[in-house]
Amino acid sequence: MKHSVTAILAALFLCSITFTSCNKTDEDLNSIALELCQYIPDHVLLERSKDFMTSDFYALLDTMFNLPEHEVMDHEWLHYFVTGNGGTIADFSVDTVEVIDSKHALAILDVRQKWEDGTFCSEDEIEEHRLYMEKVDGKWLISDFDEHKQDCINNIANWRKEEALRQTISNYLVKEIGSNYSQGELCIPVLMLVAAEEDGEEQARVWGDFWVYNYNIVGDTLKTVSGGNHSGCLYLAKDGNNLKVTKFEQTEDGAGNEESAKRIFGDHYDVYQNMHSSQDVREAVRQEQLLLYVQRNDLSVKFYQDFGWDAVEL
Repeated sequence: MKHSVTAILAALFLCSITFTSCNKTDEDLNSIALELCQYIPDHVLLERSKDFMTSDFYALLDTMFNLPEHEVMDHEWLHYFVTGNGGTIADFSVDTVEVIDSKHALAILDVRQKWEDGTFCSEDEIEEHRLYMEKVDGKWLISDFDEHKQDCINNIANWRKEEALRQTISNYLVKEIGSNYSQGELCIPVLMLVAAEEDGEEQARVWGDFWVYNYNIVGDTLKTVSGGNHSGCLYLAKDGNNLKVTKFEQTEDGAGNEESAKRIFGDHYDVYQNMHSSQDVREAVRQEQLLLYVQRNDLSVKFYQDFGWDAVEL
């Protein structure tokens, strides 16, 4: 009997230790998760976050935050992980932490938005977010947030695919169109893509409002020598690991322009017309793409200027 009582007491004592240990672990993980919240990349990826994220997750985010945008606000989602664009600050609290295994855990976060003065935007509005944690060399790190790791992988793959497409189109316009104008030192097309459709795995069609400009560099200014508009539909096909343009159906000049544009653009005509008819949109895209060209080619250029017009700062 004495041995039985001793065994029961020992078992109860062991359970007590185990329970206390589990509680302590949960409390520690809650605190760790809350501390990691300050490194979630909202609006900007902090350099110091590198020490609090797994290397692969940080590398993906760093790549995404530094990807040039093909169109304005292409990567807008990346800058609003937990807050919108209304100037609020995220207030985090940890709801639960689920231990998946010895090296992985998932924290469910409750997030409320507050103003800089500390008042909450809404007392009732709470958003749930998922913080994935991984233990690396004895330290808990952020390994994912709201499945954005896969979002980054998908977006980078799509960006590279579109970049290859744009480069193919740009090279074609320089060689086949720009060469027919009065020559300058540089030929830099402006690509305003209206729509793209894949025809199987080997072919695609791209509708766009394309402009081709030849420039001379005079001091710190790109001075326009010649150029013009070439709207239409480009047909592309795979050529080994690369793409090539097989056909370019262009809109007609003069009286037949509208009719040919409606025929070529079809269901995409309204989008094309809204884009093509706005000089403000065209110049904004031109300015953005010229700046990217200048940066990529390390040119000491600050302005571009069409004949008879004031120089425009990049």
